[in-house]
Amino acid sequence: MCASPIRWPTLGDTEAASFGRRIAVIGGGPAGLMAAEVISGAGLPVDLFDAMPSVGRKFLLAGRGGLNLTHSEPDDRFLSRYGTRREQIEKWLEKFGPEQLRHWAGELGIETFVGSSGRVFPREMKAAPLLRAWLHRLRAGGVTVHARHRWLGWDGDGALRFATPGGESKVMRSGIPGDGAGATVLALGGGSWARLGSDGAWVALLRERGISVAALRPANCGFDVAWSEHLRNRFAGTPVKSVAVGFIAPDGSVTRREGEFLVTRNGIEGSLIYALSAPLRDCIEATGSALLQVDLAPGRTLRRLAEDLAHPRGRDSLANHLRRRAGIDGVKAALVHEFATPEQLGSSGPLAALIKALPIHLLAPRPLDEAISSAGGIEFAAVDENLMLRGLPGTFCAGEMLDWEAPTGGYLLTACLASGRTAGQGALRWLASSAAASGR
Repeated sequence: MCASPIRWPTLGDTEAASFGRRIAVIGGGPAGLMAAEVISGAGLPVDLFDAMPSVGRKFLLAGRGGLNLTHSEPDDRFLSRYGTRREQIEKWLEKFGPEQLRHWAGELGIETFVGSSGRVFPREMKAAPLLRAWLHRLRAGGVTVHARHRWLGWDGDGALRFATPGGESKVMRSGIPGDGAGATVLALGGGSWARLGSDGAWVALLRERGISVAALRPANCGFDVAWSEHLRNRFAGTPVKSVAVGFIAPDGSVTRREGEFLVTRNGIEGSLIYALSAPLRDCIEATGSALLQVDLAPGRTLRRLAEDLAHPRGRDSLANHLRRRAGIDGVKAALVHEFATPEQLGSSGPLAALIKALPIHLLAPRPLDEAISSAGGIEFAAVDENLMLRGLPGTFCAGEMLDWEAPTGGYLLTACLASGRTAGQGALRWLASSAAASGR
């Protein structure tokens, strides 16, 4: 991925004025804001519409515990995080990857640093300063924000319809070939966290127009587990730290990661689970369930653990023996008892094997609205290389509306921003070609 400074396309005053209409960007998340920046940076006024009282709400909430902007790992490893959509997303990241993102943040006055895990954060670890600086620059560049404008689709003449506090409003026409209309960028998010504006209502609107949209599914999500009442009531909300999880997919591929997860009343969630949520979800969809194997003692080999547990217990209870000899207590001990048979508890070899590969059966992903992000969306066959809808010329799409997904860790945000940049530049190219075709 190229590490050169960002250069936005520019238009002369006469050329910009010749387009006549303002440009609409619908959706005030990172992808929509980036598209607005690209277009306004070329000298065109932008109207940005968002259903919420203010823009960037999901962005702010995601950064509440420390805004993870991107990741510093090598390019090939970074690109592998996008799975089957690597080829499409690599094209976005060639022009706006992790290094360009850090340079862009620096231009906003936001210094970044690389954490011990390789993740990249703002020096202040907060999303609000970056968003404030960004909005200030957007407004200075000719972007007008229209809050509380929920997009309702198009009317019969192609006008954009919005529900507003004052009733329905039709603000412009867009994407009508031959009428000189301005372009529209749709960046409405996926289907998670509906309370912050990403409710997926746009799916039906686009399908009505013949656009192919894959069903929205939860991504970076937790999963249901049939806990006993004891474990659910005693340990819900407890983190399980310093563990490794393994998963064998139906195709035989093996994934293993270390970290921590959280026991919930319904099952499990947390960063370690989110990293595996896509293959786990796909396995459940294909077979009805997924088996996650948890290593509760990743720092010891099976042989060493079995030897440690084989020491005579003396007067120690099993709980004390597990704590002293294996470092297993609290929620880890509860998980052992949740799945162990009497035979396993009574023999050091089988008990060690259980601790090294605790079988947790996942029954279903948690509902879409609880997920951090969503998979599914507009199929890539429905858009061109500029992210313009082939069936709706002049209408571009960006962010989680498109059919891709990525784990947390900066990958999701980086690609959302890069897609917004691609859609914004695509809108500029389309406007220029439309003006040339009409002789203006």
